[in-house]
Amino acid sequence: AMNNFLLEHQQKVEKIALLTEFISGNPESRELKRALAVKMALESQPYAQIAELLGINKSGITYWKQRFVAQGLEGIKLGYQGSKSYLTEEQKAEVISWLRTRDSWDLQELVTYIDEHHEVVYASKQSYYALFSEANISWKKSQKSNPKREPELVERKRTEIQGFIQKNKSDIETGRLAVFF
Repeated sequence: AMNNFLLEHQQKVEKIALLTEFISGNPESRELKRALAVKMALESQPYAQIAELLGINKSGITYWKQRFVAQGLEGIKLGYQGSKSYLTEEQKAEVISWLRTRDSWDLQELVTYIDEHHEVVYASKQSYYALFSEANISWKKSQKSNPKREPELVERKRTEIQGFIQKNKSDIETGRLAVFF
């Protein structure tokens, strides 16, 4: 068991060294971000910290780590030469279909999804907003809603606050009563 642990540790150290060398070679920015995410994950850094630092989803870290373990550096490299800066009509239709199946939407999830599945990263957020729009999802609607929100409770509290304000309107207007909700 000890030999197995040492072998696994040695393999991990070699993978980290391979990534470090690749990173120091100044790869394309998307490849760099992928390599950094995988290296940090192999170094046991918390995925939440990696995701926040690099601006990617935790699922993206898992995806690129699995690709790296299975394929080595080729798994995290771009699958084409040059920069492909747009989705084909077929890819766009697939992304819109994926968006429509979701219960909630998040810009960063969309960015990660398109990068992972189509290796496209738009320079402008407006391109992503346009995809939301084509899927008939308004940007406001794309924000996650609170799953614990209870409409009846919210309405009851709103009525209570409005009643309090009406009841104390003169004191509020004269400044004798300050209200914070």
